[in-house]
Amino acid sequence: MDESALLKLSEGPVTRHRLADDLAALGLTAGDAVMFHTRMSAIGYVSGGPQTLIGALRDVVGERGTLMVTCGWNDAPPYDFTDWPEAWQDTLRRNHPAYDPVLSEADHSYGRLPEALRRWPGAVRSRHPDASFAALGAQADELMAEHPWDDPHGPDSPLARLVARGGRVLLLGAPLDSLTLLHHAEALADAPGKRFVDYEQPITVDGERVWRRFHDIDSQDGAFDYSAVVPEGQWPFEVIGRDMVDSGIGTTGLVGAAESHLFEAGDVVRFGVAWIEGKLRG
Repeated sequence: MDESALLKLSEGPVTRHRLADDLAALGLTAGDAVMFHTRMSAIGYVSGGPQTLIGALRDVVGERGTLMVTCGWNDAPPYDFTDWPEAWQDTLRRNHPAYDPVLSEADHSYGRLPEALRRWPGAVRSRHPDASFAALGAQADELMAEHPWDDPHGPDSPLARLVARGGRVLLLGAPLDSLTLLHHAEALADAPGKRFVDYEQPITVDGERVWRRFHDIDSQDGAFDYSAVVPEGQWPFEVIGRDMVDSGIGTTGLVGAAESHLFEAGDVVRFGVAWIEGKLRG
């Protein structure tokens, strides 16, 4: 850990006021629509946990600002349940609850903040079960409305709308491979070998639980085979993100004790598309 990070830790608990000061120093401003990813442990001891962090973010972006997170669905049926024995499939189809934007928990692997934000009074969650997002603030309804059932990371997705509205992306101690927005770049990129998945999940339509089939890029195992251009043992988004930072895109600084990055969403997507097409077209 560098001297600046040690100094931050030596200052004691990370408070809402301190977080707000650090976020403003990083470049976050009033009125921003910002998608954020957080690794709480990297920040230090945050007094009050997610409530404090969300409060600090709201203090900085203000009433005109909007916060956004990626949620997914923690208890979604697995993609490959259709390979199970027929009796098991039948049992799942009869009994698995439909995705509910209010009740269905965010994917636990995304950390504590997505679940905390989606449960916040006034938060809006998108309708897509597998690729859901949540937002809180002035543009929440616009960002989340009518999330496309198919190609949910592509055009007219919440990610595309964040870019179109001049939004930003904030990594609070989170690694560069957590840049969900790069899935939007993958959806847009024109490169060979793009991989897709088709899967079924239950949703509610006109008050009835129904199973619907969805089509998307393979965001789980990778929309492309990056093995020829990404060193073994590294994650593709980490490599893309590092190349992006090294090219001078975004700002970097400490929030609490955590190295954090703030990017313009449009810059991330443009760089991501160019990187993927440039590396994978051969």
